[in-house]
Amino acid sequence: MAKSQSEGLHLNDVSMTFSLPDGGSVEALKNVSLDLKEGELMAVLGPSGCGKTTLLNIVAGFLAPTGGTVMLNGHEVLGPHSERGMVFQQGALFEWMTVRKNVGFGPSMKGTPQAQIDKRVDELLDIVGLHEFGEKAVYELSGGMQQRVALARCLANDPDVILMDEPLGALDALTREKMQGLVLKLWKETGKTIVLITHSVEEALLLGERLLVMAPRPGRIHKEYGLPFADLSVGADLREIKKHKKFGPTRDEILSMIWEMEEEIMGRKE
Repeated sequence: MAKSQSEGLHLNDVSMTFSLPDGGSVEALKNVSLDLKEGELMAVLGPSGCGKTTLLNIVAGFLAPTGGTVMLNGHEVLGPHSERGMVFQQGALFEWMTVRKNVGFGPSMKGTPQAQIDKRVDELLDIVGLHEFGEKAVYELSGGMQQRVALARCLANDPDVILMDEPLGALDALTREKMQGLVLKLWKETGKTIVLITHSVEEALLLGERLLVMAPRPGRIHKEYGLPFADLSVGADLREIKKHKKFGPTRDEILSMIWEMEEEIMGRKE
């Protein structure tokens, strides 16, 4: 039975089992419970197959869990809704549309007056540094710029929670670092709750005010960290943050943890 909860995001014993065509099944998640306060930024790490994306899709409402509940601000998540915005690894943008039309697409579908849409789009393009590119078609932009458009489009719907599934994974190292800084800037300026899936331990350390390490088969929370680096990184040189005395040891601890899990998975296959 779900707990009585109001503000924030709450997962209560969430489990997910997928049925296979041969009659078998795969237990992707088992009894995952967590509470995320409004305005927190949580990074989620773990070896391949630990259910990170499955968990995010359940929170987004794309998948219905086979057990447990997801509660957001006092009501149960039963499907997709604009209160939860998703940013994918590939921007999932309308490439034939201009940047402005992509960003304003959600509000236009809600019937928002055009004057309000134009004002909000201008604000968001300024925030993500794309004001001069509003009339460009998406296919004319670099990968990093496209992800900026994706972030702006997500924010245009004013979601309570932003869900990010490896949003920076396809970018080159320099662009990725710039985008990490932008994510932190947006987090602080908007006060949005953010859940970020990543395969990069360093990225999780830099961006995760809270960091979850998940274990596989079935996916479950293995360990949680409360970290200072996200707050320290806002507006700072991220390379300097990596020199913090606690950054290296924490990174090495998590890397060793994940490597041990990966080796255990490989051992099961032999």
